[in-house]
Amino acid sequence: MTPKTNKPHKNRRPPRRKQLDPARRAAFDVLRAVSEKDAYANLALPAILRDRGITGRDAAFATELTYGTCRTRGLLDAIIGAAAGRSTDKIDPVLLDLLRLGTYQLLRTRVEQHAAVSTTVEQAGVEFDSARAGFVNGVLRTIAGRDEQSWVDELAPDAQTDPIGHAAFVHAHPRWIAQAFADALGADAGQLDALLASDDERPSVHLAARPGGLTAEQLAEQVGGTVGRYSPYAVYLSGGDPGQLAPIRDGAALVQDEGSQLVARALALAELDGPDTGRWLDLCAGPGGKTALLGALVGDGRVTAVEPAPRRADYVEQNTAGLPVDVRRVDGRDPGLDPGFDRVLVDAPCTGLGALRRRPEARWRRVPADVPQLAKLQRELLASAIRLTRPGGVVLYATCSPHLAETVGIVADALRRHPVSAMDTRELFAPVAGLGDGPYVQLWPHRHGTDAMFAAALKVG
Repeated sequence: MTPKTNKPHKNRRPPRRKQLDPARRAAFDVLRAVSEKDAYANLALPAILRDRGITGRDAAFATELTYGTCRTRGLLDAIIGAAAGRSTDKIDPVLLDLLRLGTYQLLRTRVEQHAAVSTTVEQAGVEFDSARAGFVNGVLRTIAGRDEQSWVDELAPDAQTDPIGHAAFVHAHPRWIAQAFADALGADAGQLDALLASDDERPSVHLAARPGGLTAEQLAEQVGGTVGRYSPYAVYLSGGDPGQLAPIRDGAALVQDEGSQLVARALALAELDGPDTGRWLDLCAGPGGKTALLGALVGDGRVTAVEPAPRRADYVEQNTAGLPVDVRRVDGRDPGLDPGFDRVLVDAPCTGLGALRRRPEARWRRVPADVPQLAKLQRELLASAIRLTRPGGVVLYATCSPHLAETVGIVADALRRHPVSAMDTRELFAPVAGLGDGPYVQLWPHRHGTDAMFAAALKVG
């Protein structure tokens, strides 16, 4: 009788790999969509959670993994590259997203090392083969051998010779963005660490009660929120899906950062030379949040809303339903409108560097070359707004970016080229303090809890 041996049968299949659990799978799929399709994590993740019925603790875990990994990508890639002994652009993109997911768990969560490593390695085996699963295993075990601070101490620029580069690395921002923030802070550049850290904090949801309907106090009571600090319409929510709230569904309130509320309110408060005939213009209206607030404040007048992008124009119409707002689907640089508007808002397209906390992947998607292209568009839109405003009327220029080339640079150019004078915009943002040296306004997330909105009020003529 032939003795049995332990040799594997040549046709025996290798053991089946274990797929990622639903929370990690959702996070991984969003990372792939962000990397491959330029998807927005804050749009892709809620859709996946909803479609797959992921709720409760699993949804919270998926959210932490997704947003955290997107925000810290630059830091994670530096550590992965060091542990792998190769540049991350030499690593397969799918493997790289898996490594980012595993590394984030190891360095920034309370997930046990074994679980973080094994789940990632198993998925690498599912996606590829044992060889590449072994590569992932080796890299993650190297990373797990040290804590985040140890890796930062080794890889970050020297804090003494390059303090901005050091702060950018520690807080996982591209250096050029950290430099832009430091330039905008000016004499307050010592607050750079606090500002960068604020981008990693999950912002509370801000609601705006529509003027003439609900008060902020009534809205807060209905939704279990708290009344905002600055805007008379603002309510803060600690969590939950605001789209499910009755006041949002009914159009009595909308989701809107308090900084944006203050910008729209400032235009309505600005003092004109001569009477206000109620002819107002929002030259860059999409998606319509500020337009809706202006429509509720215009009284017997009407707001013309300009938005060339079809989908965003649809949003403007939805957000301003029932309000005295006329939507024009034309280019704001040459909208074909008759001049003579009393008040014009130019909430210009920008890099969005002031809202990085709401868009986790945005800091790695933007590049310095975006700035001059957008600045050209901003100058053209502001020039158009000035042409359309009557003498004695007011143009309010705003961006959700503190980059000097998109803010004071644009306004300085307008003051040189056009018949406008700068108003003290700070007066229009009362009771907010800490707005800068004027005459313009700069809001900051670390200081005001809002997006980093810039605003400049200009009197025409």
